[in-house]
Amino acid sequence: MTKIAGLASNRGRNLLHIDERAPGGAELAVVLANEEGAPVLDAASERGVPTEVVERDAEESREAHERRVLERLSGYDFDLVCLDGYMRILTEAFVEEAPTTLNVHPSLLPSFPGMDAHEQVLDAGVRTTGCTVHVVTEEVDAGPIVTQEAVPVYEDDDEDSLKARVLREGEFTAYPRAVRWFAEGRVDVEDGTVTVDGDRGGDFPERRLVSDDKAAELRYGENPHQDAAVYADDACEEASVVRAAQLNEGAKALSYNNYNDADGALNLIKEFDEPAAAVIKHTNPAGCATADSLAEAYEDALSTDAMSAFGGIVALNRECDAETAELVVDSFKEVVVAPGYTDAALDVLTGKENLRVLDVGELGERTDRLTEKPLVGGRLVQERDLWAPTVDDLEVVTETEPTDEQLETMLFAWKVLKHVKSNGILFADGTETVGIGMGQVSRVDAVRLAAMKAEEHAEGKGPEGTVMASDAFFPFPDGIEEAADAGVEAVIQPGGSVNDEDVIAAADERGVAMAFTGRRSFRHD
Repeated sequence: MTKIAGLASNRGRNLLHIDERAPGGAELAVVLANEEGAPVLDAASERGVPTEVVERDAEESREAHERRVLERLSGYDFDLVCLDGYMRILTEAFVEEAPTTLNVHPSLLPSFPGMDAHEQVLDAGVRTTGCTVHVVTEEVDAGPIVTQEAVPVYEDDDEDSLKARVLREGEFTAYPRAVRWFAEGRVDVEDGTVTVDGDRGGDFPERRLVSDDKAAELRYGENPHQDAAVYADDACEEASVVRAAQLNEGAKALSYNNYNDADGALNLIKEFDEPAAAVIKHTNPAGCATADSLAEAYEDALSTDAMSAFGGIVALNRECDAETAELVVDSFKEVVVAPGYTDAALDVLTGKENLRVLDVGELGERTDRLTEKPLVGGRLVQERDLWAPTVDDLEVVTETEPTDEQLETMLFAWKVLKHVKSNGILFADGTETVGIGMGQVSRVDAVRLAAMKAEEHAEGKGPEGTVMASDAFFPFPDGIEEAADAGVEAVIQPGGSVNDEDVIAAADERGVAMAFTGRRSFRHD
């Protein structure tokens, strides 16, 4: 365990923050102040951290004072010295005798060194500042840099507001990071140079800097009592709803939920090369289909669950024509997303008050490889789930072989199912959805919901003869039995359950064909 000797002259907020976070298991062994009554002393004592005070006498030299500091610290076991607002310039003797000593400076060194960094930043008119954690040397603010953190400077900033933000958004991130690296034995300090093992780039780098620009303030968030805004990543090359042109002037702007649903709808129809249409409600597909024409695809998608599609989001992967537009406006929809519109289609769509019409431009390739979910205190980052099986990827595990048509439907169903919240079950016929059961805590309940939707809500189609897709394995045979009772004749699922043999036996008993993908497709947000 790495133990820290903390030196401070005032509040020592960085030291206390490091103590709270215990980065890499590091802990404060002692806090020493050079001012009697420094607030950090009481705060450390309340946490059970030993404290010391070594004031400098009026006629005492720096070297003599530091010898007394080192003597006082000699009674403690520590591996690292961390300065935090320690208002003394250390001598070469201290730096050489003490373990590695770190300090945090409130600017991006080598710019703006010294005592008045925030004033310098504001006077210079720069738009980005930050903080620097560096190894202390005899030369002030010139030691080798361990890590830095950038912080924006805003037009209305003064020294107080900038100081507070650099502390909270910069120092509270960078200083614990540096301590953690030392605690993990990843830092090498040699000949005035710092190297950090593993501090590399790639998809999941050691550090992430995210900088987006506000594209718009929204009317409200998910609910009217929540404020919200949308931020844009201008480096993104993929077709996106964030920068999509809204073609119907005068219609109300997109809401938080509109953006969220439109993004989900657009991501779904990007799965298909054939003409495809999807209707999304609360980020779940209410229906999706591919067909020879866009209008036919939309009709098939809508008929899956027209009742749930009311007030939903429509996404199309072809230029919207007048025939499709007429079908869209036949019932209430919030937003239409497409890679373009004919003039005739625009005449139809813009005639519908407050139907937002978004042109995302050419769909092109899916270039963004990562997706993320903010958490309180951090964020999850993962690869996007861009995988979909081919026929060659499927392992048929039942005595009954799926037909070529069923295999085609399996592949279609899987691409849609990836966009259904787990636990997710989808019934499909040909290349159109028939019933969707989403977001259930029980897979059997998801099957029952999909069957109910197919039986009661689908227009002109039902569960009989359908293919069922499941986003994860069936832990027991009951899900297959429920599906077979509903009329399902073929199943695509990941497999991998300890009860796979029982599940396969249930399918064989009912004459249901089943294929495993070997991969699941959970979607939990």
